[in-house]
Amino acid sequence: MQKHLLEEEHIMFQEAFRAFIQKEITPYHAQWEKDKQVSRDVWLKAGENGFLCMDLPEEYGGLDLKDFRYNCIITEEMVRAGAHGPGFVLHNDVMAPYFTSYFNDEQKKRWMPGLIKGETISAIAMTEPGTGSDLVNIRTTAIKNGDHYVLNGAKTFITNGILSDLVIVVVKTDPNETHKGISLLVVERGMEGFSRGNNLEKIGMAAQDTAELFFDNVKVPAKNLLGQEGRGFYYLMHNLAQERLSIAVASCAGAEKILETTIQYCKDRTAFGKPIGKFQNSRFKLAEMKTEVTIARVFVDQCIQKIIAGELTAEEAAMAKYWVSDLQGKVVDQCLQLHGGYGFMKEYEVARAYVDGRIQRIYGGTNEIMKEIIGRSMGF
Repeated sequence: MQKHLLEEEHIMFQEAFRAFIQKEITPYHAQWEKDKQVSRDVWLKAGENGFLCMDLPEEYGGLDLKDFRYNCIITEEMVRAGAHGPGFVLHNDVMAPYFTSYFNDEQKKRWMPGLIKGETISAIAMTEPGTGSDLVNIRTTAIKNGDHYVLNGAKTFITNGILSDLVIVVVKTDPNETHKGISLLVVERGMEGFSRGNNLEKIGMAAQDTAELFFDNVKVPAKNLLGQEGRGFYYLMHNLAQERLSIAVASCAGAEKILETTIQYCKDRTAFGKPIGKFQNSRFKLAEMKTEVTIARVFVDQCIQKIIAGELTAEEAAMAKYWVSDLQGKVVDQCLQLHGGYGFMKEYEVARAYVDGRIQRIYGGTNEIMKEIIGRSMGF
């Protein structure tokens, strides 16, 4: 975010989280990439320091900070540090709104303290092997049977899929309905019939655990229903705007960081007796990227202000998600080209950014889906 959006308390929070990354994440991240998941200890330490679910109520251990700028600080600092492993952004930006909006009093008492402390890691399971972004036609079912639901089906590409202790699962409680048949169930680690597949091999974000989840006649207590039965699709649509803005925030920070790195590289790297930034092609490319990244930052910060005011629309969130993540891909690709052969080496930051950032155009709803949302808002 631009500095004029940050007040003194935000700057203090930013400095504290930056120090946390340097101490608790950066020294271990390379090993986590080999392990394909982070240590649970980093979640506990994040909880101890107040970096998880900051907006949850103080009575459960939260900070009651209902200000999305704090979330953005965590997102941007993690992106700038290349710390893609810990799934804090999913926990804070995607999951927390479900906790605050749809947990009943009993669920708040049961789950909120652990979520805030980092003892309970969360995930949301929407995507299925055959549906992708088509949530209306999911096949995972949860049929009511007395005081519980019988859950059957499978989900894939689930972030925090291995480490998660509490998973909000998108299900059909009425298979004969479309939108109105969708509900959200909270499935907990250790429930009989709930299993996880392998930690999926990805081309990037190696330290972030991503898995398939399987449900074989899982008996989920009716008290684990999130909100009202048949209202799940509405809950998902209501919360997706914040998720998509979060992706735009990360994309903007990623583009800014790699551009800064490349500008310095073009000053230091010489060819034909002078810095490569002195060549017109390099200067023009850098000038174009600097302009476009500046435009992205202005738009993203405007969206941040709107979501804080409760005014961000689904269409605006879709615009931010698609355009800024597309821009990130363009910027990283051009920056890699300016690095030449070195840009293809994993030891260089631009190479890692190239593969780690590719997912931004896919998750949270593909950019093609974002264009559909925008197009429909125009009456088509």
